[in-house]
Amino acid sequence: MTSFDDRERAFEAKYARDQEMTFRITARRNRLLGQWAAVQMELTPAEADAYAKAVVQADFEESGDEDVIRKLVGDLTAAGIETDEGTVRRALEERLIEARRQLMEAQ
Repeated sequence: MTSFDDRERAFEAKYARDQEMTFRITARRNRLLGQWAAVQMELTPAEADAYAKAVVQADFEESGDEDVIRKLVGDLTAAGIETDEGTVRRALEERLIEARRQLMEAQ
């Protein structure tokens, strides 16, 4: 049974690493997305950093991406930027690719 237990522990460890990596990629993506929106709203560097952190925090409201998308569409619209959900979703997908690339390069 030792080899079965070892294999089970290895699968559990891999699952934990995968979950951590998924979390890190999502957090990085949200930060990049916040920076993208900050550029659209012409925020100062300090405001942009705070806004990017707020976007990361917004993702903890509910599971999935809808909370982040709602926040960005609302904030961009309130800032007078003409945008829609599709634009934000495209930006989200582009930032996901970039976040993945950045974290893979860092390893």
